Amino acid sequence: MAEKPHTDPILRRGLMLVLSSPSGAGKSTISRNLLESDDGFELSISVTTRARRGSEIDGRHYHFRSRREFESMRDSDELLEWAEVHGNFYATPRGPAEKALSEGRDMLFDIDWQGAEQLRDKMRADIVSIFILPPSMKELKGRLRRRAEDTDDVIDARLLNARTEIEHWRDYDYIVINDDLNAAFRNVKAIVDAERLRRDRRPGLFDFVSGLLDEKLD
Repeated sequence: MAEKPHTDPILRRGLMLVLSSPSGAGKSTISRNLLESDDGFELSISVTTRARRGSEIDGRHYHFRSRREFESMRDSDELLEWAEVHGNFYATPRGPAEKALSEGRDMLFDIDWQGAEQLRDKMRADIVSIFILPPSMKELKGRLRRRAEDTDDVIDARLLNARTEIEHWRDYDYIVINDDLNAAFRNVKAIVDAERLRRDRRPGLFDFVSGLLDEKLD
């Protein structure tokens, strides 16, 4: 059951939560659990030049754009990060993110280290980044096998790529080792709760403290 929306009596700027991990370490599950349990978060909807599938809705699953439209957005600095994957472009639009943050809403980004690096370059003060690590490479391999979604060759490629991704762990604010999913999720929630209370994210504190100091005691 989802918690009630986060209500802070102090005016607060939203945060951008970046979750990254190698495939199989638990990032997608933790992201899904966070969205289901915390109404204060919304998932960033990417822009893509990929053709829309029959079951997909524009604006809900992706913002589908032509290559020309995408290039125009990129060249006009309307994208916070972008990448080309299998011949198609994917990106995070700037406008919705900045609007959400200014209204005190938090956004979740399920992206890799390259996307996280671009976001930090554009919005460093708003980023909270968490890297999810597996307890061991042996366990990571076991999880990929238990998913039964990939061939052995694909699993080997994912494990090789995982080593490259893990090398970037130092770029993240927090590291959570997912040995137990429930414990890892609680750690992520604790990080979010603390970051929401950061002084520099709560501009309303100026008025609140001024009110305290001006308050007359009978």
